[in-house]
Amino acid sequence: MKYINILVAVLCLVLFVACNNTQATNNKNITTTDTSTIAKTADVYFTKEISPQSLLKIYEALQRTANGKVAVKISTGEPGGHNFLNPQLIKLLVDTVNGTIVECNTAYAGRRNSTEEHRKAAQEHGFTAIAEVDIMDADGEIELPVKGGKHLTKDIVGKNVENYNFMIVLSHFKGHQMGGFGGALKNLSIGVASSRGKALIHTAGVSTDVETLWNNTAKQNDFLESMAEAAQAVVNYFGDNILYISVLNNLSVDCDCSSSPATPKMADIGIMASLDPVALDQACVDMIFNSNDPGKNDLIERINSRNGTLTIDHAQKIGIGTKNYNIIEIK
Repeated sequence: MKYINILVAVLCLVLFVACNNTQATNNKNITTTDTSTIAKTADVYFTKEISPQSLLKIYEALQRTANGKVAVKISTGEPGGHNFLNPQLIKLLVDTVNGTIVECNTAYAGRRNSTEEHRKAAQEHGFTAIAEVDIMDADGEIELPVKGGKHLTKDIVGKNVENYNFMIVLSHFKGHQMGGFGGALKNLSIGVASSRGKALIHTAGVSTDVETLWNNTAKQNDFLESMAEAAQAVVNYFGDNILYISVLNNLSVDCDCSSSPATPKMADIGIMASLDPVALDQACVDMIFNSNDPGKNDLIERINSRNGTLTIDHAQKIGIGTKNYNIIEIK
């Protein structure tokens, strides 16, 4: 009996040590693994050719068919500017998906801060000649929830977004006076937001008052993070019924919302597309920074001086997508 008791005691000791070692190993794995760094790699398609045919081809490469009533979200461009996407460049794609060009009114003084004037601007720039143009907040707005945001609990977008089954976020990648750059995430956030929604983003959730907006803008980083949070709301709304294409041409340091943008100093790069807006914006930024074109310096300065890549970082953090990507070039 004595030897049995000793044997039992030894076995218990062995089991105790083994369990503790296993727990220690598990705890080590938990404490040393940063789950935020474990992310899938998104495919980003790239073509150097900027043409209607290559735009259609890169859309087809994504293998996500735009079905139902399709919204094609672009910037119609502020009158006086000329860097916005050429209607003849996008016409083939818009026709193929039987799309409606969609926009929302601005929150600054200009020719696009009312529906009537915005429609005139779209007509002057040639967009109404290639497709129906819908100013989505012409008849009101709706709220979309933001999940896990630091600044926003909701995004306010044009009411007519409810009329669409699918959205193609077709962006002109370029610099931006406040955001550093404008790409897919900005097009999703500021672009889809109603006038009051734009005020909410610019004030980082404090106000929807357009009249007092420019006296109450948020701190720069708060604004950048708010753009990412508003983008999340639109991404979640459409789910898998959305895709992203960015055209890297007319690479001015200024946005298409400027009526007198700076002349581009950098040569055109091409077209990029992805099912992940975070990967797409990161890939576009990397294309700029890694370019051999000496004309890139002004655009890089604009991005860095505004801390523009924080929008990408925050977008990844709140689950919109990943900054890890794989380039697939379409010859």
